[in-house]
Amino acid sequence: MHVWIKPAGVWIALLALLAATIGAAHAELGALSIALNLLIAGICIGLIGILFMNLARSSVLIRLAAASGLFWLLFLFVMTAGDYLSR
Repeated sequence: MHVWIKPAGVWIALLALLAATIGAAHAELGALSIALNLLIAGICIGLIGILFMNLARSSVLIRLAAASGLFWLLFLFVMTAGDYLSR
């Protein structure tokens, strides 16, 4: 099996997700558009993290550091949204 097959498949998947994002941006979905774009972005992050950053084969400490980074990013978004909604 060639070395470039898996990265090429991920690249094609990311291009398909980019096309889905562009399609969702031009569709009239209302509030569902935000949720759909966040879902597509989460899938992109998962693909990049697992396959390009090799998180699936890394040590537990590296995966814990990546998970804690995502946790703090979520925490900051929640705190920012809470500040925005309370004003």
